[in-house]
Amino acid sequence: MFTDKVKLTLSAGRGGNGVIAWTRAKYLPKGGPCGGNGGRGGSIFIKTTNDLFSLDHYRNTKLIKAQNGNDGGQNCRHGRGGKDRTLLVPCGTLIKCAKSGDILYDLVENDKTVEICTGGRGGLGNDYFKTPTNRTPRKCTQGHPGGLAEVEFELKLIADVGFVGLPNAGKSTLLSSLTPNQVKIGDYPFTTLKPNLSYIQYEDYTRIFLADIPGIIKDAHIGRGLGLEFLKHIERSHILVYVIDLAAHDGRDPFEDFSLLQNELKLYNQDLLKKPFVVVLNKIDEETAQENLTSFQENYPYKKETLFLISALNKQGLSELKNKLKTLTPTPVVELVY
Repeated sequence: MFTDKVKLTLSAGRGGNGVIAWTRAKYLPKGGPCGGNGGRGGSIFIKTTNDLFSLDHYRNTKLIKAQNGNDGGQNCRHGRGGKDRTLLVPCGTLIKCAKSGDILYDLVENDKTVEICTGGRGGLGNDYFKTPTNRTPRKCTQGHPGGLAEVEFELKLIADVGFVGLPNAGKSTLLSSLTPNQVKIGDYPFTTLKPNLSYIQYEDYTRIFLADIPGIIKDAHIGRGLGLEFLKHIERSHILVYVIDLAAHDGRDPFEDFSLLQNELKLYNQDLLKKPFVVVLNKIDEETAQENLTSFQENYPYKKETLFLISALNKQGLSELKNKLKTLTPTPVVELVY
């Protein structure tokens, strides 16, 4: 199961209590206070990593607590501090207040660490309160409670390229043909029920990352189908690839499909239409595709350089598409080879 949103209660550790204790030794006839301070409670941190691609590991978790600090001891021994907890999340995770919905952190960079709950301060033992005028203080303090936060983790995938298309347009087949990732493919709508991630590696060892988004249908921007749940995952994509079924065996008009996709993106977030894009006319190897191609080109309002005729199944026309995606990507990742 692909999990991109979870609600958690985070509780930092409580500080240990200070203690009242007295020195008792035959060589110290008057003794004195020797109660130690309590240890600090553990804090909770959130750290991003490129090794995770979903929030699945928090799916069945409701409460996460850090360790409490230990109480102080005799002979001015301080209590041991509680262990901190570090929660790993994928890059692109939003940390929100669960009650208000306000964004606390937008964690995009890899290896970024933020403190979300601070551990409680330890209490003070009676040794801390001794003064020249009060040599036998009978006072100590309790440890302070740790921070408590009710948060929501929401993941928005970070990818160079986001595939957008209607169900059964061939997005998963295209992803399998372009990348090493073999995803589920079927000749029926909604084969893809969760985003698929993979990459294209070029001869110079640079990589661009691709995200295959489940099929979008009319009124997806208001929650129909799977669209609203996954449209957010293309917000961080640098490039959009519209995948159009040019064969259209179900009698649909390919250009109307393209217009529908653009309209849904506009209604969801009009800034998506400002992103660089290409239009992939898939299934060009089928007879009906040739009949629809002329009509599509006549109605297409953008530059013809953004159109690519391919057959994802037969891997036809993919080289030109791969080269175009590389030129549009701002900074392809370089894969180090040792």
